[in-house]
Amino acid sequence: MTADLASPVRPEELRLQGTAMRVTIGAFVAVPLLAVLAAVPVAWGGWLSWTDIVIAVVFWAVTGIGITVGYHRFFTHGSFKAGRGVKIALAIAGSLALEGSIDQWVADHRKHHKFSDEVGDPHSPWRFGTSRRAVAKGLWFAHVGWLMARERTNVDRYAPDVRDDKDLQRIARWFPAIVVATLLLPAVVGGLVTWSWAGALTAFFWAGLIRIAFVHHVTWSINSICHAFGTRPFASRDLSSNVWWLAVPSFGESWHNLHHVDPTSARHGVLRGQLDISAGLIRTLERLRLVRDVRWPRPERIVARLKDPAMARRVRGYRPAASPAAS
Repeated sequence: MTADLASPVRPEELRLQGTAMRVTIGAFVAVPLLAVLAAVPVAWGGWLSWTDIVIAVVFWAVTGIGITVGYHRFFTHGSFKAGRGVKIALAIAGSLALEGSIDQWVADHRKHHKFSDEVGDPHSPWRFGTSRRAVAKGLWFAHVGWLMARERTNVDRYAPDVRDDKDLQRIARWFPAIVVATLLLPAVVGGLVTWSWAGALTAFFWAGLIRIAFVHHVTWSINSICHAFGTRPFASRDLSSNVWWLAVPSFGESWHNLHHVDPTSARHGVLRGQLDISAGLIRTLERLRLVRDVRWPRPERIVARLKDPAMARRVRGYRPAASPAAS
């Protein structure tokens, strides 16, 4: 049995692929990560130090948050409003992740939501069908292959607001300088901290190259893995899923099923126990009055989209209506 985006995939069809699909996805995600982990003990003491780790974590946090809070929740979905300073800071932080210009990123993502897992979706993993080979091919396409496609989303149609923002266009024109900065700044910091060329070189490798690759891999995993594997507690029109083990590296983006149910929500992890670091930062910025008009999810609306009403007690902030007193 096969399916493609000319004939929308049904969830009941996908369950038939069970074991084969899990093995394919597991290998797809695990192999690159295991390769990096295997390199750590080999490099430790000579090509990796605590200095490299600290620098890498700081740059990972800045650039990762720039994508999740900036590019995604702010520029794409308007989950909150911010002044010019915060807007520029988020735009620069997101640009340092090297995932492309803001206008193209926003346009691609808005088109994805309009045609999610249907014809027109820029990066659906179900593009080629549901067989094991089709899933592997689709995951690769959704993960990175779509970036090499000839067709590009029309920015004038999907992101005119970003295109017309003078501050954002100015940052876009400085993108070549941002590329240099995100690669060389870790090296400069590493060199100054260790006062050595070796420290600069290892920081460049781990906090520059590896950090950028890791941020890219996590972002693309939301496009691929979170539309193919995981849980779907909410009724959505597509195959968006929650993948708990991606929650920390993605700063909360992997609670993807809710995101497709309520795209403008500033919080994606709406069930108790779902860590959403991006939402926590937005809450902090709100309390500091650096952002405003935050679109927090309404518990009643979230409960209404649950497939299993018994899960209502897990929704953050939900208080069931008191039953009328017996007469």
